Amino acid sequence: MSDRLVPLGEIVSTHGIDGWLKLKTYNPPTTALSAKQSIFLEKSGACAPHVLEETRSHRGMLLLRIEGIDGIDKAEPWVGALLSVSEEKLQPLRPGEYYHYQAIGLDVFDTQGTRLGVVTRLWSKPGGDLYVVTSEKKEYLIPAVKEIVEKIDFASGKMIVNPPAGLLDL
Repeated sequence: MSDRLVPLGEIVSTHGIDGWLKLKTYNPPTTALSAKQSIFLEKSGACAPHVLEETRSHRGMLLLRIEGIDGIDKAEPWVGALLSVSEEKLQPLRPGEYYHYQAIGLDVFDTQGTRLGVVTRLWSKPGGDLYVVTSEKKEYLIPAVKEIVEKIDFASGKMIVNPPAGLLDL
């Protein structure tokens, strides 16, 4: 069994005065959170275990009630925290699907075989997800769309992209 922690999102604000927290998920919509589940909140290098009491959807985000956080004064210090779960708690995915964290560390090559760098993170933006690919000299933002990302091979640790003209010059 794995005890690796997988980040699911970031606490972006409080909600109301009763201690609810608003979570922006990295893999919307996530099904990896349920009542009475163990979660971990990490902020400023410290990671604390908590128990999730309840979740609700709210304007494209999740509202969370966490055991022991029962007022705005207890909720506010957690704004900006990273919410993670144990890897073994993640739901299995359909073929071709993956969690964002699984793409971190992939070597990225263009279709001519030129190495562009390594996926260092993913950004979920309103217009779609972006892979942040970092090399020794530059950082590239690669849209996570099938028209550009031709292949992801987790076994070999590679991603092949076919960027349109000019994308890598930005």
